[in-house]
Amino acid sequence: MTTVYASPVRSFLSSTPFSASPAVRWAGVAIAALWLAVALPANAQDGMEIVPININEASVEVLTELPGIGPSKAQTIVTDREANGPFSSLEDLTRVSGIGDTTVAQLEGEVSF
Repeated sequence: MTTVYASPVRSFLSSTPFSASPAVRWAGVAIAALWLAVALPANAQDGMEIVPININEASVEVLTELPGIGPSKAQTIVTDREANGPFSSLEDLTRVSGIGDTTVAQLEGEVSF
């Protein structure tokens, strides 16, 4: 006897993993979720442009996103900026206590003025 399905969708679902046991279905879902978790961020970054942070306008919170800059150094940068005026180059950042040549090298390409 031949089975007649009411629709092509029902036919498809009965001949695919959708008709498998719940454990097999969950395993398939887990594999698909893992693949998406790995693939989507990589694909999203391909189209993203990283914009340097303007050191003369950024808040303490934004400055902490920079490499080598924690909350304390970020606050010191803002305090120095308010007291002594804007920074015009990376080398100007060395006037801030706690920022030396190593930190300045880490910030290359990460900041604008």
